[in-house]
Amino acid sequence: MVKALLGLAFWLLLAFSVSAAAPAKKQPVWQELTVEQQEVLAPLASGWNGFSSRRKKMWIDIATRYPGMAEEDQAKVQRRMQRWVKLSQEERTTVRENFKKLKQLPPEKKQSLPQEWDEYRKLPEEQRQKLGGGNKNSKDSAKGSSRRPGAPSNVPAPTAK
Repeated sequence: MVKALLGLAFWLLLAFSVSAAAPAKKQPVWQELTVEQQEVLAPLASGWNGFSSRRKKMWIDIATRYPGMAEEDQAKVQRRMQRWVKLSQEERTTVRENFKKLKQLPPEKKQSLPQEWDEYRKLPEEQRQKLGGGNKNSKDSAKGSSRRPGAPSNVPAPTAK
């Protein structure tokens, strides 16, 4: 019994050391993507090589699913990528934090958010400005922001997945 446990421990140690020594699969640089992936991910080309492996994998997964998407969904992906690349690093961080907050909301609150956004969008511009912190020109002040124009600051902005 002791020999079996020692053998198992030795095998586990060996397995862990081999896996630790193996290099992690590095995600490709832009030039290593397929032509199809490059076409789908074109808005991200300029910053691609600076992305983390995790982010590259996420975008490659999206590019893989892209051909099977409805045209409307493909257009949405393209719009979101184009908006994403225009954001500063600080704005991207804010968007990611807001997305995390949204994911942590209780289910009943998640279900009510679309209705709340619709109600918010129907408000007159003056009321939206008051809720958004009194910005004089919500369109200009929200330009480049991770929030929707005139959106209240306590409501996380809807983000791309």
